[in-house]
Amino acid sequence: MGEARRIVVKVGSSSLTTAAGGLDADRVDALVDVLAKTRSGGEREIVLVSSGAIAAGLAPLGLRRRPRDLARQQAAASVGQGLLVARYTASFARYGVRVGQVLLTSDDMSRRAHHRNASRTLDKLLAMGAFPIVNENDTVATDEIRFGDNDRLAALVAHLVRADLLVLLSDVDGVYDGDPSRPGTSRIAEVRGPEDLAHVEIGSAGKAGVGTGGMVTKVEAARIAAAAGIQVVLTSAVHAAEALGGGDTGTYFHPTGRRSADRLLWLQHASTPQGSLTLDDGAVRAVVEGRKSLLPAGIAGVEGEFNAGDPVELRDREGRAVARGLVNFDAKEIPLLVGRSTRELARELGPGYEREVVHRDDLVVLHP
Repeated sequence: MGEARRIVVKVGSSSLTTAAGGLDADRVDALVDVLAKTRSGGEREIVLVSSGAIAAGLAPLGLRRRPRDLARQQAAASVGQGLLVARYTASFARYGVRVGQVLLTSDDMSRRAHHRNASRTLDKLLAMGAFPIVNENDTVATDEIRFGDNDRLAALVAHLVRADLLVLLSDVDGVYDGDPSRPGTSRIAEVRGPEDLAHVEIGSAGKAGVGTGGMVTKVEAARIAAAAGIQVVLTSAVHAAEALGGGDTGTYFHPTGRRSADRLLWLQHASTPQGSLTLDDGAVRAVVEGRKSLLPAGIAGVEGEFNAGDPVELRDREGRAVARGLVNFDAKEIPLLVGRSTRELARELGPGYEREVVHRDDLVVLHP
C-alpha cells in the first residue's frame, strides 16, 4: 500500500458532517491535512470521492433529517454541494492546492463517450496539479440511474483512473466478524477472496444516519475494485493517515483479478439493462462456459424495449441473469431472429443480419 502512486480515497457523509446535518469544518480540515501531506512532493496522486452534499444541505434548508423523497434530496444536494466544495476549496487553499469538482451520474459511467470524457478530465486535473473531488450528481440523477451510494462510484472511479489503491473511509475501522459494538468481536485484517467473509453477517446501516450506505455497500465496492486488480483498504476516517502510509489498519482486500476493459467493468457494475434475452440451454453453455458470442439461433425469448447498442441481460430458461451485453439489434427486430441461423437471416433479410446479437467483446459473464 505504501508504494501506491495513484490513489482514490472515498469518504462518507458521517465522517464529514454532524448528525443534525451541516458540515463539520474540523473534520473536513483533518481529512484535508492528511490528503495534502500524502500528495506533497508530487510522487503520489489522489482523487477524492466525497459524499456529504445532501447532508450538508439539511440544516441550511431547515430539514431535521435526510428526506426520503428524491425531489427534496435533490434540493438539499443543490444547496449542499456548493457548501461542500467551498469548504474543501478553503481547506486545501491552506496548502496552496487548487480543487477541481467532478460530478458524475451512473449514466456518465455507462455511456462510452461520457466515460472517456470523465477519464480525460480526471487525468488532466491530476497532470495540472489540481485535486479532483468527485461526487454523484444528485441534483439531476433519477432513481433509475443513481449509484445509490458513493462506495460503488469510488470503485468505478478507481478503475477509471487506473488507481493502485482504493481507500474507503467510514465511521467504522474495518470489517468485523460480528457487531463491532459487542464484546468479543474482532477486526478482520485481511480478505483474500469472498470465502473469507462467507461466515460474516455484514451490517447494512451506518451509525450516523446521514448517509445512504453501510458496510454492505463498502464490502461490495471493495470486491468490485479487488476484482479489477486494485488494492483496497476499508477503515475509519480517523485512521486515514495510517491507511495511506501503508500501516496496519482496517481491513485489507487483496486484488482478486486483473484489470479488464473499461466497458466491461461499467457493463457489469454501472449499466442499467433495458431489457432481457432468454437463452436456450446450448446458448447458455456457449456464452458462460465457452465465452462465445450470442447468435440468433440461441435465443428463446425477448422482453423489454431497447435499441441497438443498449445493455441487456442474458437469462437462462429459469430467469436467472447469467450475463450482460450490448445488443446489436432493436427489441422489435429480435422476434424475427429467434431460433434462426445467421446464414438463413442473411439470405432472407440481407447481409446486415448475418452477425451476432451480442458480440463476445461486448459481453460480461455474471455467474461463471
